[in-house]
Amino acid sequence: MVLVATGWKTEGERPRDRRFVLIAAPHTSNWDLVYLLALSEIFDVSISWMGKDAIFRPPFGWLMKRLGGIPVVRGKSTNLVFQAAQRFKSSDDLALVVPAEGTRGAVEHWKSGFYHIARRADVPIVLGYLDYARKRGGFGPSLRATDDVRKDMDQIREFYADKVGKYPDKFALPRLREED
Repeated sequence: MVLVATGWKTEGERPRDRRFVLIAAPHTSNWDLVYLLALSEIFDVSISWMGKDAIFRPPFGWLMKRLGGIPVVRGKSTNLVFQAAQRFKSSDDLALVVPAEGTRGAVEHWKSGFYHIARRADVPIVLGYLDYARKRGGFGPSLRATDDVRKDMDQIREFYADKVGKYPDKFALPRLREED
């Protein structure tokens, strides 16, 4: 409903895998979550998504959790990669959305958690996107993380090269610290 009302259209197909890490990019606006939830409904993909713990506080914390949110405490080591990989091992169906940029603001490097979670859990990475320039969103290809981080990230960079966030100047080039 929200997609139609705002002139958006879907692209791509529902991911074939039942368990995967979903990159949500570009992530430059609070609207990204609204569109992500709408897309997941249209494609019939039940998602769990990671978000900073502050959005899970009252008065709307209960709603964020009900919508599939998983609070992440930033700035403190909580062994998140291990915990997320364990969640995959105990789930037959899990689409775990990881906002790779880690924030709506511009950053120099993406957070590598999505990559390490996928490798540790042995699940594919699906490239989800919102393209505000064309008002299109959906699912792109999936890939398996390998031992060659740069090669894998080159594929990811190529896919996101023409995707435009709501605030284009806040979209970070897909690059991990591990590539430097």
